[in-house]
Order: sequence, then C-alpha cells, then structure tokens
Amino acid sequence: MIELLELTPDDWKLWRELRLAALADAPFAFGSQLADWVDAEESRWRARLELPGSLNLIAVLDGTPIGMATGVPDDTEPGVTALISMWIAPSGRGQGVGDALLARIESAARAAGSHTLILSVVEGNEKAHALYTRSGYQDTDEPGDLMPDGKARERIMRKPLKN
Repeated sequence: MIELLELTPDDWKLWRELRLAALADAPFAFGSQLADWVDAEESRWRARLELPGSLNLIAVLDGTPIGMATGVPDDTEPGVTALISMWIAPSGRGQGVGDALLARIESAARAAGSHTLILSVVEGNEKAHALYTRSGYQDTDEPGDLMPDGKARERIMRKPLKN
C-alpha cells in the first residue's frame, strides 16, 4: 500500500535522506547536484520545506520511504503550480507511486485555485516523460533550463486543471 505523507520543516532529516538518494541515483535528472546538498546545514533543509505555499510529499511503500514530490506556486505566473523534486527509488518504480504523487499534487493545486500545473523534465529521461504524458501533461515549445552538464536541456510540460 502506498501512503503519502505531508512533510513539515521538522521532517527535514527524512527529506534530506530521500533528496540525497535522488541526486545520487539520477544526477542527470536534476538542476541541483549532490555536491550542492550533501554538506548542507539543517537550516537549508528546513528552508526548502518552508517554501511559501508548498506541499512536500513523501511516498511510503510497505513502510519504506520510496519517493517524493513537491508542488509549489510558480513565482512567475499566477494560478500555476510547479511540480518539482519528483523522484521515485528504483525499487518503487512501476508500482503506482508516481501516479499517487502526481494525483495528490494535482488535487492540492486545484484546491489552492491553480488552473495549470507545470514541470520540467530533462531531455532523455523518457520514463519520467512517459509518466507525465500519461498523466495529462503536454510538451510546450518553451525553452527549458540548461542542465549542469552544460549540454542537456529540460523540457517544459503543462497540464491544464479542469474544475
């Protein structure tokens, strides 16, 4: 059974554990790098969980923390929620964890009055892209950020929310 937990700043150690695992497992998939976070102080981890209006989720499968995602109001476009920091441990992939995280972020965004979800996925991360496409996200022509490797770019995807 998949359980989704909402994190508070007091849960920073759990967030740290999963975030470092994500950055180690899939360094190509994130704009942040493991080196950027591995020695971060508690205050930085807490601050990440205190982003205004954010919903920080951990997915637990059979008692083991196995995935994470955050929904946060987009700071450039009113009525838009950005999905960030999505990751599922290899042992949890293909078991509905991603679907559960996406559904919860979508529900919270809709309840907060958002009309659109937006996310970035790195070129070449086809499994994540397939999950997002299956969940109703569409590719846009918006240019994504350049990744830390200086070569890959993110793809911007959007999903309109129906009320």
